[in-house]
Amino acid sequence: MTDSVPADTAAPGAGPAASGWLTLPDVAERLDLPISKVHQLIRDRELIAVRRDGVRRIPADLVANSTVLKHLPGVLNLLADAGYDDEAALRWLYEPDDTLSGGTPAAALAGDHAREVKRRAQALGF
Repeated sequence: MTDSVPADTAAPGAGPAASGWLTLPDVAERLDLPISKVHQLIRDRELIAVRRDGVRRIPADLVANSTVLKHLPGVLNLLADAGYDDEAALRWLYEPDDTLSGGTPAAALAGDHAREVKRRAQALGF
């Protein structure tokens, strides 16, 4: 596993160490949706899931306040358009960046710098 990808015991700035990972059933419960809808959100690039220990998981901080972060689907689509697969997109979201509030693009999506994260993701396609 790459250090910049979230892990349950990640180093500071390396991902959601405090909140960790959610399994798909956990996400379904948190969002109050059927599991089939969570699968649809992943297929539609509204959420990102990667396999860890054979289980598909989602970083918990991407599902805040019982909803998917508002700008996450747009950023995921921009990263996919730039040729990023799910693992690479997750690494990019958790790459330390001192110029963003929260220190990573993922953290900035929950704050005032979400549009800046979208601009940066869009620039990757050029």
